[in-house]
Amino acid sequence: MIFQTSQQNLFSGIQTVQNVVSTKTTLPILANILLETQNGKLRLNATDLDIGISCEIPVDIIEEGAITVPAKRFSDIVRELPSGDIHINVTKNNQIDIEGKQCRFRLNGLPKEEFPKFPEFKDKEVIQIEQIVFKEMLRLTAFAVSHEEPRYILSGVLMEISENIIRIVATDGRRLAKTEKKLPISVKQEIAIIIPIKAIQEIGRNLQEEGMLSMVVGTNQVLFDIQGVLIVTRILDGEFPNYNQVIPKPVKNKIKINTQEFLSSIRRANLLSTPDFQVMKFEVFPNKLVISKSTPEVGESREVIVIEYEGEEMMVGFNPQLFIDFLKNINEEQIYMELLGPDKPAVMRMSDYLYLALPMRI
Repeated sequence: MIFQTSQQNLFSGIQTVQNVVSTKTTLPILANILLETQNGKLRLNATDLDIGISCEIPVDIIEEGAITVPAKRFSDIVRELPSGDIHINVTKNNQIDIEGKQCRFRLNGLPKEEFPKFPEFKDKEVIQIEQIVFKEMLRLTAFAVSHEEPRYILSGVLMEISENIIRIVATDGRRLAKTEKKLPISVKQEIAIIIPIKAIQEIGRNLQEEGMLSMVVGTNQVLFDIQGVLIVTRILDGEFPNYNQVIPKPVKNKIKINTQEFLSSIRRANLLSTPDFQVMKFEVFPNKLVISKSTPEVGESREVIVIEYEGEEMMVGFNPQLFIDFLKNINEEQIYMELLGPDKPAVMRMSDYLYLALPMRI
């Protein structure tokens, strides 16, 4: 294999795939990137066996071929090469020569045959959605997944597709985020899959502000095609909780509050949080919300916010981080919050989005 391309072009392709490369693996081949030239393009593949990613970049091919190279070492070398053209030559003993302006490196590689094959999805329905829409859906939900190992099934997001509706749900048992959008075309069969958070983060990293995203769901894997960047991930095996059971019916008396003012006040209260004392207190009065925090041996705070509310007075405790994560991800100038009582969740509803946070004992 012999090809030539620019330093910037090659490094861009490496950056696209290298995030999924495993740094701790018992299989040496998984620490490598597969390089393969064909039809005027270089294809780069990386995988950790749970997630695979593939992309193409245009190169000048002198001789077609393939090799796998150590991902981190190859990335570091290409990054530090001077800008301009790079000449790549693979020898018969699985070594790769990397030649730039006045400098040359040689790396030991491994043959293509040892690298896991990228799965194929033949005769499967292709589902399309705008990238900017899917990106927003992930932004509004992915923060709510669980990062605790025992809650394995909650470490991913639930994606449900029925007719022309796509719904994404995430929960860690203390909060729940749910959003849904319309698809341009209805699907033939209903879909309900759980996608691991690592794959969600990689998909989000590659999504753009324009263009379409294509999805193909297989038996135990799902493929995302982001304008030529292919990401395939295994589907988590298990049953997602029945989230509809924990969503209360809407209440009449809602609290109308300025989003940024609410966020700033909660962030200030959170300054006094410790691992053992996280709870903050909401005291709700007609047209007034008092946010207070008291932490033994640290201190206390109290802040009053003007709201629109004409319901009953109540006092509820919450973990401030559950509200910070939600408020910093929404673009609404004002929100409507529903409080149902001292031991009931707080619910924020928008046209196609719902967020729920469970209370803490004061």
